[in-house]
Amino acid sequence: MSALSDIPVRVEGLVRTSAPGPAAPVPTLPGLGGGIAAILSELATLLERLARQGETAMIDLSSLPMSDPDRLELQRALGTGEVSATLDAQGVSTVRETGIAGVWWIDHRNASGELLAELLEVALCPQILASAPDEVLNAAGALRARNSLVASPMGAGRPVRSA
Repeated sequence: MSALSDIPVRVEGLVRTSAPGPAAPVPTLPGLGGGIAAILSELATLLERLARQGETAMIDLSSLPMSDPDRLELQRALGTGEVSATLDAQGVSTVRETGIAGVWWIDHRNASGELLAELLEVALCPQILASAPDEVLNAAGALRARNSLVASPMGAGRPVRSA
């Protein structure tokens, strides 16, 4: 056999009596729209990658066509975790653990409080909460400098002021 058309093909169990029509709707979870079910399915896949390969990922919710009721249904489906953090850097960012281990709901707002980005991050710890390596290196230098002040005879007994 040298051509694709030479390969014998046999179809079993399928009888088509008319031309193909539109695809059947994808079944959805009770109470959730199809878009929400797709997000939950994608999150499950991303969680498996995180667990097996350590691969983190994000879903940008602000880029998806979601209504307010959709957003509330997604929040209900994911539940609420035990950890939340608020950062204030050129606007407030809020990081909330969902009830699903490894899924974090993150909002970024500008100084006026307008929503700039809304993300679901799949990670052991959200990237925004992790210290940057250069900041850690600078902190090590600062700590050594503080230690040398405390250890020197001139600095002995003096309280160490935090920066």
